[in-house]
Amino acid sequence: MVSLQDNVFVTVVASIQYRALAEKASDAFYKLSNTRGQIQSYVFDVIRASVPKLDLDSTFEQKNDIAKAVEEELEKAMSHYGFEIVQTLIVDIEPDEHVKRAMNEINAAARMRLAATEKAEAEKILQIKRAEGEAESKYLSGLGIARQRQAIVDGLRDSVLAFSENVPGTSSKDVMDMVLVTQYFDTMKEIGASSKSNSVFIPHGPGAVRDIASQIRDGLLQANPPQV
Repeated sequence: MVSLQDNVFVTVVASIQYRALAEKASDAFYKLSNTRGQIQSYVFDVIRASVPKLDLDSTFEQKNDIAKAVEEELEKAMSHYGFEIVQTLIVDIEPDEHVKRAMNEINAAARMRLAATEKAEAEKILQIKRAEGEAESKYLSGLGIARQRQAIVDGLRDSVLAFSENVPGTSSKDVMDMVLVTQYFDTMKEIGASSKSNSVFIPHGPGAVRDIASQIRDGLLQANPPQV
């Protein structure tokens, strides 16, 4: 386990492939009594000298550079003992358990923040599209109402002109009054024809209240004539 520049402890796992040189077989056999232990000591020495200069992110990024430094140092040291370094690999860099947990929490928080941003952006787009749809719907609805009213005006104008030509002595006002009365009775007929209708038309305004009172009073007098 090695401490990095940012005070994070990591465990570096290295794999060393080596072989004895045929022309130096005697050196490989007699000069070292514990070849594995000697190579391991050199590896530890190089890693402890190079890795503490790095922070955690740089350690992962420069894993190949660390392996190369270990291989060069071993090559120089072990060639005197009749061994050749075939390959040096940094198999794994394992941070401390607390550091891994913190890193996972940081990554999870970053992903949640990104997800929240994407969700907010999607909701924003939906609201914009919904508003654009409502605006377009209102525009088309207003356009339809305008065309409907224009058609009604055109129809009434044609009706007034035709009636005035066919019935001498009538004015445009007379024709419009008749049209309004006709529409009134058509509306009352439709309301009365509906079985679920519960609409009641009541006049409003001070003058209308006086008229209603007079109608009620006249109705009571007609229903109960005075006794002589």
